[in-house]
Amino acid sequence: MIKYALACDAGHEFEGWFGASADFDDQAARGLLECPACGSGNVRKQIMAPAVAGTKNRGGADIAPQMREMMMQAQQAVRVHVEQNFDYVGDAFAKEARAIHEGKSEERGIYGEASPKEVKALVEDGVRVAPLPPAPPKKEELN
Repeated sequence: MIKYALACDAGHEFEGWFGASADFDDQAARGLLECPACGSGNVRKQIMAPAVAGTKNRGGADIAPQMREMMMQAQQAVRVHVEQNFDYVGDAFAKEARAIHEGKSEERGIYGEASPKEVKALVEDGVRVAPLPPAPPKKEELN
């Protein structure tokens, strides 16, 4: 994974994660990138220093556990928001997402299940989709 600092033509700054460096160029060329603040499709990479992992201890406390916990809480908050505010469409997700995209169904937030093949086809056709963070494990499933 590679993280890029990005900006839109309106000056909004954000970051994006890509599987490889060529993925940004590919997605930008296909018009799949947009600013999360204003929806502008004119997104560019910003100059940034490379993040290089080192082996030296810099004397600071290890913040990885706190960051991990913070990320888990944020993911859970996103999941709860979606479950409380979006329509669950089950395994009809791909069909309904495409219908909304094409204006054949009511514009609304939905969630459900889709196969990797269905998700790939949606993305290739410009339908905006994102994976829902996983549900936390049930207490009986923990050691």
